[in-house]
Amino acid sequence: MLEVYIDGASAGNPGPSGIGIYIKGEGHQLRFSEYVGIYDNHTTEFIALVRGLEEAQKLSKEFISVRSDSQVVVAAVEKRYIKNPVYKEFLDQALEIADTFNFFFIKWVNSNSNLTADQLARQALQRKKDS
Repeated sequence: MLEVYIDGASAGNPGPSGIGIYIKGEGHQLRFSEYVGIYDNHTTEFIALVRGLEEAQKLSKEFISVRSDSQVVVAAVEKRYIKNPVYKEFLDQALEIADTFNFFFIKWVNSNSNLTADQLARQALQRKKDS
C-alpha cells in the first residue's frame, strides 16, 4: 500500500501557492515540493491531490491511501461532488486518476499527522519568495 500525504499552502487567499506531497510505502519514500502559482487555499489543496495521485500512479496501480488535512477535499472526493465550479475541474481530474487504482481511499487527518506534506508545501513558497 502507498500512503500519499498531500497539502497546499497559500500566502494570501488567493496568493502565491505551493504544494507538498509525501509518498511512503512499498519501499518508497518520496517528497515533492512545488510552487504552483497564484491560487486560493482550497484550489491549492486540490492541485496537491491531483499531483499526488499522478505521482502515485507512476509507482503502483494497487492500493492507494491518500491523507489530507483539507476537509473540503476529502468530503468532495468521498461524495464525488463539489458545489463550487472553481474546484470541479480539479475534482474531476482527481477522480479520473483515482478510478485507475484497484483500491483507492482518502482520509482526513489532522495537521499534526500531515507535517511532512505541510513542510514541503511551505518550502515551495519559501523557495519562490527567495528567488
